[in-house]
Amino acid sequence: MKIILIGPSYPFRGGIANFNDSLYSALEKYHEPHIVSYTLQYPSLFFPGKSQFEGDPGQTSHAIPLINSINPFSWKGVASTILEMEPDCVVVHYWMPFFAPALGTILRRLRKKGKIFVIGLLHNVEPHEGIPVGRMLNSYFLRSCDGFITMSSSVYNDLKATSVIRPVRKVSHPVYNIFGDQVDRLIACRKLDLDPERKHLLFFGMIRGYKGLDLLIRVMANPKLSHLNLKLLVAGEFYEDKEKYTGLVDELGLNERIIFTDRFVPQEEVRLYFGAADLVVLPYISATQSGVTQIAYHFDKPMLVTDVGGLREMVAHRKVGYVCSKNPEEIAASVADFFDNNMAPGFVENIKEEKEKFSWEALVAAIEELNNQK
Repeated sequence: MKIILIGPSYPFRGGIANFNDSLYSALEKYHEPHIVSYTLQYPSLFFPGKSQFEGDPGQTSHAIPLINSINPFSWKGVASTILEMEPDCVVVHYWMPFFAPALGTILRRLRKKGKIFVIGLLHNVEPHEGIPVGRMLNSYFLRSCDGFITMSSSVYNDLKATSVIRPVRKVSHPVYNIFGDQVDRLIACRKLDLDPERKHLLFFGMIRGYKGLDLLIRVMANPKLSHLNLKLLVAGEFYEDKEKYTGLVDELGLNERIIFTDRFVPQEEVRLYFGAADLVVLPYISATQSGVTQIAYHFDKPMLVTDVGGLREMVAHRKVGYVCSKNPEEIAASVADFFDNNMAPGFVENIKEEKEKFSWEALVAAIEELNNQK
């Protein structure tokens, strides 16, 4: 089956691009996949980060860069090119309403001219930061699809709350396998210039308000953790005012206990940060799902997540980590329990078993099942 994947791909950076490239590799075992990516994803004026690219923007990849997200005159041509490829199925990544006009227009033309079955792979329905016309844009995109795949109950329920009725398959977010092998903790600490005698929490990924880094900073000041030789590693680029967080660190006197790596962490370095970490912490205020948990699974790292969105589905409480409320006292108590009672060995053994259920094959099967309904 020839399958077109519409979405960002390397050298675009970020979780969606990583996901798309991983899905391409999984499909390649059974089908003939192709990626149609972007020539322009976000206008630089609206992009909060330093760069949208992980490597050289002109670097070649297996993707075909076609879509300009803000040029309506190009969208007809994108659809025509895809039609010439004669796919059996199109799978399109969707995560925010900004892309709805471009994607919805392209997909409508594909369905009208080629009667191609279109699957919306929904990373989000409701965006993390809402916009006034978000629901109208979402509706425009959703109505351009023939079926959907969701990866958490949170997104599934958001989809069901819309008036769009289509076949849906719910599968778990697969475990990432693109970041290389595990690195010994001592080696990782040495390469990152960290003291291996200290215990390390890891907050990983771009920093936005909904991810709750300020909550975690306050947790670090909790007396329940004062007896631990503990340091917090914050590895990710700030997509909002950095001083909001550094000011809080100064206020709480935590400068010696928190390290900021204010940049995008390239693929080849990801394994170092997870290698040095003892516990990966996702103190999110709101969430659907997160690729960070699936990186942690790949590296057999215990996790602490807040009880929001799909995170509670990804982490079995006191089996592979902790699921806490957004109460800093509860989070601090769980961190203390993890280190004081040496929970890591048991959690790691459970992780090795638990992560087997988060497979790319299950996602491939969901795509096949939906396409067979056409």
